[in-house]
Amino acid sequence: MAQQVREIMTGTPAAVGPQTSVTEVARRMREEDIGAVLVVEDEQLRGLVTDRDLVVRVLADRKNIEDTTVSAACSADLVAVSPDDDIDRAVQLMRQRAVRRLPVVDNGRPVGIISLGDLAIERDPDSTLGDISSAEPNQ
Repeated sequence: MAQQVREIMTGTPAAVGPQTSVTEVARRMREEDIGAVLVVEDEQLRGLVTDRDLVVRVLADRKNIEDTTVSAACSADLVAVSPDDDIDRAVQLMRQRAVRRLPVVDNGRPVGIISLGDLAIERDPDSTLGDISSAEPNQ
């Protein structure tokens, strides 16, 4: 069983700059079949935007999707883990902050992302969430 975040994180996460349009981010999510994109500026993590953020902070507020940048939609109050952190720390932070994904940073630079699904596959692969998370996406 994996012990450190680096062993189960998704490396090279999708990342965009803060001035990227939400439309472009949504397209990238669709094309790459992902639900979260890191917002990075000068190689430093500045935020995280999820598919839910796009719905709640942009569509529900009827913002113009062509003019709205990801900086207006992303979560800036982030909690992150290090690749060397124990997986139990990631689980604890997800529980405390009620989040499904955590950026993985090394000296402020994003190097990965760890999701609830990653943890389910590692800790309980026979669970419903483990099954769903390891299944190939339907296109």
